Amino acid sequence: MKILTASQTRQADAATIQREPIASIDLMERASRQFTQRFVQQFPEHNCPIYIFCGLGNNGGDGLAIARMLLAQQYDVSIFIIGSKTGSDDFETNLKRLAEHPSVHRITDESQLPELPNLSIVIDAMFGSGLNRALEGLYAKTVKVINKNGCTVVAVDIPSGLYADSSVNEDDSVIRADFTYTFQLPKLAFLLPQSEIYVGSWAAVDIRLDTKFLQEVETQYHYLTHDWMKELRRERKGHSHKGDYGKTLLISGSYGKMGAAVLCSRACARSGVGLLTVHVPRCGYEIMQISVPEAMTTIDQHEKHFSSLPQEGTTSLENYDVIGIGPGLGTEEETAQGLEAILKTANDRAKRMVLDADALNICGKNRELLELIPENSILTPHPKEFERLTEKARDDFHRLDVLREFCQKYHVYTTLKGSHTAIGTPEGSVYFNSSGNPGMATGGSGDVLTGILTALIAQKYDSLSAALLGVYLHGLAGDLAKEKLSQESLIASDIISHLSAAFVSLY
Repeated sequence: MKILTASQTRQADAATIQREPIASIDLMERASRQFTQRFVQQFPEHNCPIYIFCGLGNNGGDGLAIARMLLAQQYDVSIFIIGSKTGSDDFETNLKRLAEHPSVHRITDESQLPELPNLSIVIDAMFGSGLNRALEGLYAKTVKVINKNGCTVVAVDIPSGLYADSSVNEDDSVIRADFTYTFQLPKLAFLLPQSEIYVGSWAAVDIRLDTKFLQEVETQYHYLTHDWMKELRRERKGHSHKGDYGKTLLISGSYGKMGAAVLCSRACARSGVGLLTVHVPRCGYEIMQISVPEAMTTIDQHEKHFSSLPQEGTTSLENYDVIGIGPGLGTEEETAQGLEAILKTANDRAKRMVLDADALNICGKNRELLELIPENSILTPHPKEFERLTEKARDDFHRLDVLREFCQKYHVYTTLKGSHTAIGTPEGSVYFNSSGNPGMATGGSGDVLTGILTALIAQKYDSLSAALLGVYLHGLAGDLAKEKLSQESLIASDIISHLSAAFVSLY
């Protein structure tokens, strides 16, 4: 699914009007009908008053059409039009369709704003995605009145005052919606942490914008869907053996952090890798042999942390299709030296890698190591680790720019972990994940992701497919675990135990 800018969304509307063809007022009617259907599904009871606040543009026109449809279904609706000026053509048409309904009120002064009961529902239809400046005057005062009450707020397309493609200031007047029903496609702002307090829970309603335009329009931003991930998953051949599904080396664990190595290894084994070898410090040998019998274990010369790999034998990098490194690794000086040696060797041999956790922290302290990371490798930082690799971002939108520049500079894929994990590519695109839940904000969750990604690369998925599919499966397994266990009690091992069901759902 593509994520369009506000300008591209207007172009999609225009293309639909021209090619379908359909009058703009009829497209507005269709969008309002889809919004209303979603609203009625979520709020089927008629026992609370609904207050609809409309601006004078097309978002306000949507609000008027929604009001008419809800009134027809016997909801208790009051409409408040903010401002005395004439509205857009489609706004005025919908105003006439409401005729002389007694529930329509013009608000030209703050004193005319209504008291909002706690159990009421507010529908915000003041401004849409075309807004490009902060709200002022009566509109800002209206936002303040709505936000200070305990009523449920539902935004039409986008909360008024929020920009679709850029950041708002903390002191800007922005509606704080509990729910947002957006038209056709999510806005970029919806996927960023700083917008959560404004957007609430969001859902896209299909208003049947022109298919040809949506297929052809170019965008840097995309949103993962279940059907898309089904297409990425590969069927296994009947006549195959373990060697067909890759040989993986995981370098992980240190004294007191062997759990990270266990989680990463179990996730890798559960994600379809053919042969798995785990390299751990001596203190982790028995732990790995007992905890992950599916994996072979090689031992570092150091007792408590990783220092180096033997140059010959079973641990030579020549024997592996992919190397994953980082979970529970530690940042000892010997470990940093060992990481540098592996990066050089892997780069010389064009071996793709997955770098996580302390491998990234070491690179953050020694940024010259970034130049050694093999092309098409996958990095899996959380925001703080990413900041150590790059710079402190001004806001979430700036962080996306930094992500794109970083991936292009080093020719790597980067999964910037979060609620909607953002996957940056060497081509400058960003893909946002649609699976996952807050229960996954728990220790070890990232180690599991590293194991999944490494296994997929071992199975010869290209790096983009591995990153997209791996991130989605990780989140989906977390969602399946949440349904059984709750968000609060979810732990990283639960993600692994639900990976099987996640894969099955893609068959």
